[in-house]
Amino acid sequence: MDNPPSRKETSHERIVAAAARAIRRGGFQGVGVADIMKEAGLTHGGFYAHFSSRNALLAEALERAGQDNAARTRDDLATRQSRGASPLRALVEGYLSDRHLGDIETGCAVAALASEMPRQTPEVREAAAQRVRAMVAAVRRALPKDAPADSGPSIASQLVGALQLARALGDNAQGRAFLKASRRSLLAQYDRNPSD
Repeated sequence: MDNPPSRKETSHERIVAAAARAIRRGGFQGVGVADIMKEAGLTHGGFYAHFSSRNALLAEALERAGQDNAARTRDDLATRQSRGASPLRALVEGYLSDRHLGDIETGCAVAALASEMPRQTPEVREAAAQRVRAMVAAVRRALPKDAPADSGPSIASQLVGALQLARALGDNAQGRAFLKASRRSLLAQYDRNPSD
């Protein structure tokens, strides 16, 4: 039988979850320790019992954001594939979905933060680079076995760029049309089992 988490572990999890949402919502600079602790329902003074620095929190929050998004993506892929979509189609349609367009706070951390990642501390940049590598690996797993080796990074960058540009247009008809055109283009180029 597993032991229930300690109070400190429970508090730590709340802080990391709040920070994972906050970095996607407001960017790295939009994450203040006092605000995160308040959102987690804890006092500001307790922060250093959990983290050595704000950057340690940001790195862990990025990891959590990636884990959360990977779990959601796995569930979405399974649902779409059970309906007959190829793995790549399931990935593209899920990532470039209308739901993901408006779901910045719980969506892909790479799309939410890519332009800010290079300007962070080495610790946070490494956590960000790991998120990018994980995304490329997920795309590679979804590709047909005979796909060119360089198509994983290419598709990943097209997915992120399309979502970022659609978000720049807004969670509206224009943003959704941009996503739809991007989905069609990617699937026409890479999907071996088109159903459109």
